[in-house]
Amino acid sequence: MTMGLDITVLAVDWERLEQTPFEERYALLEDAALPEDELDPYAEPQRGWVWPAAPNVPWCGRYEFHSTPGSYKPHFWAGQAWEDVREHAGPEPREHLDAFLRDLIWDTDIEDASVSGLFPADTDPWNRRTLLVCPPATVSALAGHWARAEPLLEGLREPYGTHAACPGRWIEDFDEFSVLLREWGVVVTETERRGWGLVGLPL
Repeated sequence: MTMGLDITVLAVDWERLEQTPFEERYALLEDAALPEDELDPYAEPQRGWVWPAAPNVPWCGRYEFHSTPGSYKPHFWAGQAWEDVREHAGPEPREHLDAFLRDLIWDTDIEDASVSGLFPADTDPWNRRTLLVCPPATVSALAGHWARAEPLLEGLREPYGTHAACPGRWIEDFDEFSVLLREWGVVVTETERRGWGLVGLPL
């Protein structure tokens, strides 16, 4: 995964996306990720959900993370932190956080974006057009794993402090790790409630 990327996460009405002509899909999602009317450099940054993401894409919402400046780096390092601590977690949190993070920020495999036929295939692994693509069924499964993992998250505080805390890293400690994971929980839970899917763009 290229470390110099930003990430913009979109909740998408999958039926409307699939009904959009193939050659127009990515451009519309780019509009939702970077709407022209929000490019004022002096504007107060938005946080949380933006509905709709753009006036011309009413079937799409955008989530602006509170805990990151838009960079992919904190998400990458949260995935690395989980790699450091997962062997020291109990079997239940390990099972559900493995399943929750794998499709989002840990050991990401985005080949499904091209296999599904939703977007043109990425031919350059260092210049990806999508960072994650989760259809509604995947989002529903993620929401189920998060519902089981979230009550167990605090139990990771001690092993995280021993095995994954790293002052100076983008995700320095357990509090930063848990805040970011809980934001992903908000993203997945609301998207699942709508019956929508998720797309992450490197914008």
